[in-house]
Amino acid sequence: MKKHWWKILAVLLLVFTVVAGMLSEVPRLPILNETIRNLYFHVPMWFGMILILLVSFVYSIKYLKTPTTRNDIIAAEAAKVGILFGVLGIITGMEWAKFTWGDYWSNDPKQNASAIGLLIYFAYLVLRSSFNEQQQRARISAVYNIFAFAALIPLLFILPRLTDSLHPGNGGNPGFNSYDLDNRLRAVFYPAVIGWTLLGVWIVNIKSRLELLKQRLYETV
Repeated sequence: MKKHWWKILAVLLLVFTVVAGMLSEVPRLPILNETIRNLYFHVPMWFGMILILLVSFVYSIKYLKTPTTRNDIIAAEAAKVGILFGVLGIITGMEWAKFTWGDYWSNDPKQNASAIGLLIYFAYLVLRSSFNEQQQRARISAVYNIFAFAALIPLLFILPRLTDSLHPGNGGNPGFNSYDLDNRLRAVFYPAVIGWTLLGVWIVNIKSRLELLKQRLYETV
């Protein structure tokens, strides 16, 4: 039980997020209206993506320092889960944009930068599948992964701030925290960020263990 407390916490936080996210009282804001509830799903997906891709980044560095199968597998599986969270973030963002900006894709700088960032990571998956030799694949993938994460940060957090943007917190457009993220939203938002991130870590943990088992079975055959 002591080893699995964080998994139990993840389940409880996600149940709370879904129930409170759908049923709790939210501010009645112009244009946003009930779509503000997407704050509990869209934004935590991006937080989770960044943190999980950070794990992938760290394990890629660890692989280059200590080239073990475990380090390579964790880096790869964390990248896959991070990409999944990124895709979910894009989808929930498009749904939100349709109601608030009038279109699913408005060529907003943040939308475009996010799409470019995901394409960079999709290229990482293609790169890994291009090599048959395990060590060569792991080494080249680790180097690419480090540069991919280094490119993702300015794409998401710097470049969108340098131009006009509809997205909150970018291009002079104020972020939620500065004008309407009241205590009712915070009470669900912060648990949502923790819950979704823990879920991502949980998935990475399961997928990494499965891949390690596959490797061991392959080596014994």
